[in-house]
Amino acid sequence: MPKYHDLKEVWHKAALFDPSRASVSTWIFTIARNRLIDAKRKQKRPEPELLLNEPDHYPNQEDIFTLQQEATQLGKAISELPETQKEILIAAFYGDMSHMEVAEKTGLPLGTIKSRIRLALTRLRKTMT
Repeated sequence: MPKYHDLKEVWHKAALFDPSRASVSTWIFTIARNRLIDAKRKQKRPEPELLLNEPDHYPNQEDIFTLQQEATQLGKAISELPETQKEILIAAFYGDMSHMEVAEKTGLPLGTIKSRIRLALTRLRKTMT
């Protein structure tokens, strides 16, 4: 049985349906498939490692300092991204939202969301190296 939010998504995207490109059932199955892919990707995100309460597992001061420098550099690099890329990147990574959820929140097409995230990550890689 479909869930309410699944039917709601079909309703909200009804204006995007183009009968010359696919049948209604194919279009609905595509929406369902994309939601399933987004859910699976979200499940596969790695969990952060837990630090054990043993002296050997505490980071040393040099590691802490290096991490602080990298975090500062990353924050500066993110702040220098174009606003359109920065907002989407923050929503996806810091807001823990799937690409589909970001698309729904912003009203932008999923492909645009993916492109902007890819462009932002490319810029960050260049800045951080």
